[in-house]
Amino acid sequence: MPAMLGLAPKLRACSRPHVLRVNERDASLMRKHRGFSLIELLIVVAIILVIAAIAIPNLMRSRIAANEASAVGSLRMLNTAETTYNLMYGNSFTCNLSALGPPSGGAPPSSTAAGLIDSSLASGSKSGYTFSAGTCVTGANGAITLYQWLADPVAPGTSGSRHFCTSDTFTIRVDPNSSSNCLSIGSPVG
Repeated sequence: MPAMLGLAPKLRACSRPHVLRVNERDASLMRKHRGFSLIELLIVVAIILVIAAIAIPNLMRSRIAANEASAVGSLRMLNTAETTYNLMYGNSFTCNLSALGPPSGGAPPSSTAAGLIDSSLASGSKSGYTFSAGTCVTGANGAITLYQWLADPVAPGTSGSRHFCTSDTFTIRVDPNSSSNCLSIGSPVG
C-alpha cells in the first residue's frame, strides 16, 4: 500500500500539466473563432441579393410562359370538346363553359353538363387566364353554328402577356394586345 501511495502523487503530477495544456489550447482556439465579422456577413447578404436579382425575373418569365402554354392547351381542349358536343347533341355547338363542364353530383352527362372539360376550365379561370365566349352565331333552327373562345390573362404582364382565341376553324390565334380582335388580326400559334 505505501508503494501505491507513492505512485499516486506521481500520476497526479503527470496528468495536471497535460490537462492544463489542453485547456490552454482550447482557450486559444476559442479566442481565434469568436464568429463572423460584419464585413463577412455583408458580403454574404450582397451575394444572396445578386443571385435573387438574377433569378426572380427568370422565374417570372418561366411562370408567364407556363401559363400561356396552359391557355393554348385549354383552347385546344375547348375545340375538341366543341366538336364532341356538336356530334353528341344535335349538330350544334355551345358557347357556355358549364355546358361543356362535368355534371354535378354524379348525374349522367347531358347537353347542359356534357363532362367534356374539367371543372377548373368550366369555371372560366385556369392557370392565370380567364376563358370566355366570344361571338357565337345561331342558325335559323336555333342551333349554334359558329363559336369563338377567348383567353385573357388575369393580370396582364404578371400571369400572362398575350391574349389567345380560337373558333370553329380550330385555329388558335395570338394577339399581344387584346383578344377581341384576335381572330381578325391575330397570328396563328405554331
